[in-house]
Amino acid sequence: MALTFTLDPSVTPDLRDGLLDLWADVTNAGGAVGFVPPVTREDVRPELVRSLAQLAQGRSRLLVGQDDEDGAGRVAAAAFLTFNSHRLMTHWLWLYTVMVHPKHQGRGYGRDLLAAAAAAARGFDGIESVRLGCRSGLGLERFYASCGYREVGRVPGAIRVGPGEYRDDVTMLLDLG
Repeated sequence: MALTFTLDPSVTPDLRDGLLDLWADVTNAGGAVGFVPPVTREDVRPELVRSLAQLAQGRSRLLVGQDDEDGAGRVAAAAFLTFNSHRLMTHWLWLYTVMVHPKHQGRGYGRDLLAAAAAAARGFDGIESVRLGCRSGLGLERFYASCGYREVGRVPGAIRVGPGEYRDDVTMLLDLG
């Protein structure tokens, strides 16, 4: 069954809880979404609060994919589309915190999420491309490339995931034209 994607859903307590669960579960499964496992919902909460504040300020938009398999509409995927405030860079946006719940991985939902994000970005005035950053060492560059993104930058060793353990920070770009 496909996910149902919603741009800018109402931020209810249930949605906040679903996003917290998703973020913690993705991190604890090894996902590269800003933390190193293990994490709890409380570890993730301050970052979610910051992300939701950007929504309230109009600086970001939230895309949520919900799983309706059991009729509960659980949060199964999410991403934040964040606009640039620099006047020379307002023609592209960032795609942050791209997440698909581990139990849904391997079903094509990641591709569906990226396609929904690209469709949303195409609907925003003046947006010509989408940029995202990913951590090397997980095969993410190949996945994003298979979805139409191309690597446009790499900073070796910019991400420290543990003592003496570094990953490259890779920038990917999707042209919307």
